[in-house]
Amino acid sequence: MAASFATISAGYLRDTYVPRIREALAQIPDERLWWRPHEGTTSIGNLLLHLEGNVRQWILSGLGGAADDRERATEFAAREGGGRDELLAALGATVDEAATLIAGFGDDVLGVQHRIQGFEVGGLEAVYHVVEHFSWHTGQITWMAKALAGEGHGLAFFDEEAVNRARNEGPAGP
Repeated sequence: MAASFATISAGYLRDTYVPRIREALAQIPDERLWWRPHEGTTSIGNLLLHLEGNVRQWILSGLGGAADDRERATEFAAREGGGRDELLAALGATVDEAATLIAGFGDDVLGVQHRIQGFEVGGLEAVYHVVEHFSWHTGQITWMAKALAGEGHGLAFFDEEAVNRARNEGPAGP
């Protein structure tokens, strides 16, 4: 079960969330990456830095044993930085490395406690945290990109007609 969970989790990060972020960012110009609606919020650029830092700290360092040099507050303090290509390249590289690690983790990593970011967490919990956290911010980035692109954004991840046709028919069985 843990191996299946790890494989599915790695797939969500690498094959679902990163491509959705890429698609969302394709809707807006680079100069909008650092826009904030007001000072109490973050920009898409901040969220990209934050996601890369979170994956690096929790997976590469926390579970994988790499050095932890993350400065979380700087991810949110930035008011400018790289463009779309640079930020996506850094995020994609970190997620690719993390997905490879996650998919290869066994009970020796997933089934034991780790101290990450000051928290005592199990390996499964750490992976779950990263996937859930990534999903949350992917939604924020998508919403912001839709708002910045305007009504004609054309951003959709599902074919609504196909989803409606594929309604659940009941239990799938054993």
